[in-house]
Amino acid sequence: MPLPNALRSPLYSLLRSGFRLLPLPTAVRDRWRQRFLDRLAGLVPPGPRGQPASADAPLRRPRHHAGGRALGYREHSVVALPDPLPATVVAFYLPQFHPIPENDAWWGEGFTEWHNVTRALPQFEGHVQPRLPGSLGFYDLRLPDAMRRQMQLAREYGIGAFCSYFYWFAGKTLLEQPLRQWLDDPALDLPICLCWANENWSRRWDGRADQVLIAQRHSAQDDLAFIAHVAPYLRDPRYLRVDGKPLLLVYRPGLLPEPRNTAQRWRRWCREHGIGDIHLVYVQSFDNVDPADIGFDAAVAFPPNNITPRPITDRFRLINPDFHGDIHDWRELAAADPPRARFPLYPTVNPGWDNEPRRSGRGRVFMHASPRAYGEWLRRSIAHAGTTQPAGRPPLVFVNAWNEWAEGAVLEPDARLGHAWLHATRAAMLPQAARDTRPCVVIHAWYPEVLGEMLDRLIASKLDWRLIVTTTPDKAEAVLQAMTRARIDGEIVTSENRGRDILPFLRLADRLLDEGVEVVLKLHTKRSVHRQDGETWRRELLDGLLAPQRAQRIFEAFGEDAALGLVAADGHIQPLHYYWGANRHHVEYLAARLGLAQPDVEHDRFIAGSMFWMRLDALRPLFDAHLGIDEFEIEVNQVDGTLAHAIERIFLLAAHHGGYRTETAGQLCGEAPPDDRAFPYARRD
Repeated sequence: MPLPNALRSPLYSLLRSGFRLLPLPTAVRDRWRQRFLDRLAGLVPPGPRGQPASADAPLRRPRHHAGGRALGYREHSVVALPDPLPATVVAFYLPQFHPIPENDAWWGEGFTEWHNVTRALPQFEGHVQPRLPGSLGFYDLRLPDAMRRQMQLAREYGIGAFCSYFYWFAGKTLLEQPLRQWLDDPALDLPICLCWANENWSRRWDGRADQVLIAQRHSAQDDLAFIAHVAPYLRDPRYLRVDGKPLLLVYRPGLLPEPRNTAQRWRRWCREHGIGDIHLVYVQSFDNVDPADIGFDAAVAFPPNNITPRPITDRFRLINPDFHGDIHDWRELAAADPPRARFPLYPTVNPGWDNEPRRSGRGRVFMHASPRAYGEWLRRSIAHAGTTQPAGRPPLVFVNAWNEWAEGAVLEPDARLGHAWLHATRAAMLPQAARDTRPCVVIHAWYPEVLGEMLDRLIASKLDWRLIVTTTPDKAEAVLQAMTRARIDGEIVTSENRGRDILPFLRLADRLLDEGVEVVLKLHTKRSVHRQDGETWRRELLDGLLAPQRAQRIFEAFGEDAALGLVAADGHIQPLHYYWGANRHHVEYLAARLGLAQPDVEHDRFIAGSMFWMRLDALRPLFDAHLGIDEFEIEVNQVDGTLAHAIERIFLLAAHHGGYRTETAGQLCGEAPPDDRAFPYARRD
């Protein structure tokens, strides 16, 4: 029985509290919490925010575990880096991952940033919360080995330094222990620089003047006390320098009463005490002035701060009916031109943003971030910095951030994508992969007895194929035998029987893109045993896509026309409303999750049969969504209505979103289009 609207909001509030208000054992509270989360996920949300839902359009019930892996997961790897690196990449670093007495008093005993991280809940469909750590675990920065592992990982993936926030409040420091350990241990050899977070600490986590926990008291005396306190860091030979000058950042110079005078005091003190000149930089978190006007040397961009992207909140179905945050499109940040200024400005790239853990039900969420697009942004920023910063040294490029777990800005390994963000960071500093000019064919062989027929057609096409066959472990030997009989070489990739032919293909996509593959023919050993015409359907698809006179021409067309995204068999581009009823809710969910416009069911179309030629880049919205593996159903002979069936209806929409064109094989080959008789393999709902 559906819960009444009046009960939904209080129940969600109780859920967010983890049922701590109830006098129950922890295990029981956790069980109740999960049951209520599942129940609420099936509700139709009331209220004006988010996409309105109706009784006939219920929420998609989340099936995935917060710690489950997603498509695009990367294991740890070590690869030789260029020497020197093309840039010094500096990642902002948060030291708030250990308890301190002040946080115990303000937030409860044992509080660290992990408490915020683990309490987060998904607020809308497709919202991935909580985001949980991967191989570094829930580390405690009181342990020197935690920072040692962070620094080793950073070096392996090309990070040149950490820029650690420094918390100074009129003579009192907070969270300094990890930095003192760096200072005392020469083995912690990754350079650091300091960024004075010179704002109030407030209960709102935004530095504003209300609900202040500890305040700043800026003064000339405080300026001198601060610079004297950080002097041991500035003197350390490991400290990050620019042209020999220690790099010191200020988060909000606009809060200093007289920033120019502060800068003069610091410079004078450092010269008088043997440090020499310093390189002063302010963060464009809230301020946007010429650094020379305030006595500083440069500024550093700080996306997503100081940016006002358009909200896309109304595209998503709410899980929490009381969600009052905002949703934006991260791709707007990544696609923006590199910042240009009349003054020295260091670029910053951002791997994502979601501060829901700190602002329950009121978070600022940037959807559609992906490691590949982040890496492309970083590569462009490095190239831009190389042309705008002084020659003779690697340019500085910042990343926001290394470990802002409660704000969703993280490079560290996570449970969902592993080392993917670090992999993308390193890839941005390596030469780009050479184009693989061969056509690649990916065949999913659930019926190995049909594979021989398909391999014969590949051979007859006379193309130089790169062959990859996906299957389940129990069928791998039969696949190998079929390939041996056909005398054709290829790669066999096995995985569990989940997600039909779609998930096995999506598992490969990231790797193929990394390897420079551009054009792929996607096939599968289709039999459709629930139909009498399943064998006929497969052969018709193969004739349309792989006939010798067609295969050569289709492949050539991709080389001739960069806007060609997909090529379907004749007669297989069908109205989206075919079999729409069973797939509607999945398709609507996927459109929002991928950042596509909601489909026009009467006019949009899809490629039936899930066999077609593609330019891999045309399907980037699908690959970059990094859907969870356990969002795909285990195969139990479903004939429609699964996530995989819905993705079949998303391919063409994704390509169209990216500006790519879809053609039929007959059109490309100059053959007459098929007649307009009814498509025999589908029906209108």
